[in-house]
Amino acid sequence: MYVPEHFDESRVEVLHELIDKNALGVLFTHGKSGLDANHLPFHLNKTQGQFGTLQCHVARRNPLWQDIATGDEVLVVFRAADAYISPNWYPTKHETGKQVPTWNYMVAHAYGRATIHDDERYVRAIVAHLTRKHEAAQPQPWKMADSPRDYIDTLAKAIVGIEIQITRLVGKSKLGQDEVLRDAAGAGKALEQRGDAMIGEAMLAVAASKSDRI
Repeated sequence: MYVPEHFDESRVEVLHELIDKNALGVLFTHGKSGLDANHLPFHLNKTQGQFGTLQCHVARRNPLWQDIATGDEVLVVFRAADAYISPNWYPTKHETGKQVPTWNYMVAHAYGRATIHDDERYVRAIVAHLTRKHEAAQPQPWKMADSPRDYIDTLAKAIVGIEIQITRLVGKSKLGQDEVLRDAAGAGKALEQRGDAMIGEAMLAVAASKSDRI
């Protein structure tokens, strides 16, 4: 990924938060059958390894877990938010005409080495982690014990775990850092008004950090 210096986000804690809040990642692999991409929910263990460890599971019928081998390098991409930016939202456009459309976004790329876990205990632990996290906000959180044991046993045998030891984290937050304050703020406010609150607020935070007053 091309990352100009002003869009670079290298703080591990910020990238961990992005992954935590946007757990559906795209796992890119290059196995025996060539390039492949799978959309999977991930659990992030922040304390395991220098950059953390990602855990997920796939259906046993998914050829992915047999197409790659333990030790293979993989890439997982997580996207927090993105939005089209109109030149009309920049005050300077109306003064000089010197603005063009762009697209802003926040992403994290996690590179790592995969380990295949064809282990029922392992996959049950992954499901438990994901369930606890994503059911926490429910009035009555669902847990595996709510379903018949033989039903869960059958499903657990039908999935395979994948663990990815993260070896490199690359982050990019393209939020108008290369624009003057009033242009970054103008686009951020326009996005908020259109319902793109996450990226709009992030752009306004960037604008607030600028020292120029043009």
